[in-house]
Amino acid sequence: MSKLSTLPAAIAAHVHDGDTLYLAGFTHLIPFAAAHEIIRQRRKDLTLARATPDIIYDQMAAAGCARKIIFSYMGNPGVGSLHVLRRLVESGALEWEEYSHFGMITRLAAAAAGLPFLPMRPTGASDLANVNPAYRRIPDPYGGEDVVVLPALHPDVAILHVQRADENGNAHLWGILGEQKEAAFAARRVILTAEEIVSEDVIRRDPNRTLIPGLVVSAVCHVPHAAHPSYAQGYYDRDNAFYLEWDALSQDEARLQEWLDQWVYALPDRAAYWDKLGPEVHARLTPSPRPSGEVDYGGYA
Repeated sequence: MSKLSTLPAAIAAHVHDGDTLYLAGFTHLIPFAAAHEIIRQRRKDLTLARATPDIIYDQMAAAGCARKIIFSYMGNPGVGSLHVLRRLVESGALEWEEYSHFGMITRLAAAAAGLPFLPMRPTGASDLANVNPAYRRIPDPYGGEDVVVLPALHPDVAILHVQRADENGNAHLWGILGEQKEAAFAARRVILTAEEIVSEDVIRRDPNRTLIPGLVVSAVCHVPHAAHPSYAQGYYDRDNAFYLEWDALSQDEARLQEWLDQWVYALPDRAAYWDKLGPEVHARLTPSPRPSGEVDYGGYA
């Protein structure tokens, strides 16, 4: 059965007030279009989990969607602070839990494997254990040093952006990969946005690139340019100028709300957002082609 959906319908069906969300992607393939639709639908009291919140969670917090954030590194990558999240955390208006990068991935991996927790070696982030009671130590049952354990993280919804998917949700990703696979298998529901919807035959021709299988996907949505201002390898580059712009405007509450009004609430969908960016930005973000070589998966006839 086809899992194709519009993005508004997918968010309406699968994202509810009070849910724990994991919007995946590491610098790359960050699902900004889905975040904007969640803002438009005025979801509230969300727990936002993500290894690197990036400005996607700054925007959602600015719109009043967030009750709590679960994270490791928190910053505007290559620029500085996430000013909205920092203000809310420092004022006590936003609950928070902090982990190391590896701690966040360990939590997702535990959930993906159907385990209540997973062990990890103590890391340089040992001070986190002093302030986060989720960090526990247990003896190595085989006689080695104690290990740190962290509980599984089961998001209600994981949202991923991918380069291409078929109508059943089988998805190809390439370029820098983050925790997309772990998040998809850890979550109770999964929404995909895709640059392209392709036939099942295209997916089957390159099976090793199928990082997300359709069996864990709840809905798949055709949303080109859904990752801007992050990037989608082979489709458009990262908009570094936007990340710099966000640093300035997110420190000014009036400018911040004006941006949300103009770029989220006033626009019906991602196509309108991309059109509003204009041809100059489109041209600046167009990557030069670098095709991958073909692979022969030949076998027995």
